[in-house]
Amino acid sequence: MQTIKIMDTSTLGVFSTCTEEVCLVPKGTRHDVIEKIEKRLQVPVYSCYVNDSILIGSMCRGNSNGFLVPEFTKISSLKKQIEGPFHVLPSKLNAVGNILLANDTAGLVHPEVSDKVVEFIGEALKIDVRRGTIAGINTVGMAGCVTNKGLFVSPGITEDETALLEDLFGFEPVVGSVNFGSRMVGSGILANTKGYLAGTETSGYELGRISTALGF
Repeated sequence: MQTIKIMDTSTLGVFSTCTEEVCLVPKGTRHDVIEKIEKRLQVPVYSCYVNDSILIGSMCRGNSNGFLVPEFTKISSLKKQIEGPFHVLPSKLNAVGNILLANDTAGLVHPEVSDKVVEFIGEALKIDVRRGTIAGINTVGMAGCVTNKGLFVSPGITEDETALLEDLFGFEPVVGSVNFGSRMVGSGILANTKGYLAGTETSGYELGRISTALGF
């Protein structure tokens, strides 16, 4: 099966996040769930807190070049557990994973972030960053899921949004839902180029759309 729960919920993307190199889950995640993630995504899984929170996926976003975390995160504690750079975002916006959608080459960020934040994200993750929305949703990190192979987004994207996403990421976005109708697709998927997992409420049809979008 390609579906799991984390912390007894189907909103995987709120509680966890992954890259090509690593997956972060909240402390307290069941061992059998960690084993399934490691097998499906083919990466080591680390249990941690970000900004003293179990909402790992909402709080941080990363790629193969590192992770962005909000202010007041205990960087030293994370570095003791996980290899790779961590960068503290110079912004009062603490839900980094909610406001940023990124892979190893590009990132789409909340339309209201400052020029300083856009520049910082680009330099930290070594990506091209632009502001935008997905289906009119500002919290683009939860309205989409992107890997280095494909892009899955919330239904209702406009022609302008589609053009921006294609130009930025180099993929034609595929629309769909997770967890039996949720438009916030990033909240229900954990994915890299090696595999993906979705929330347990995700239907067979939805899994098919995700597979198509992410190149599986």
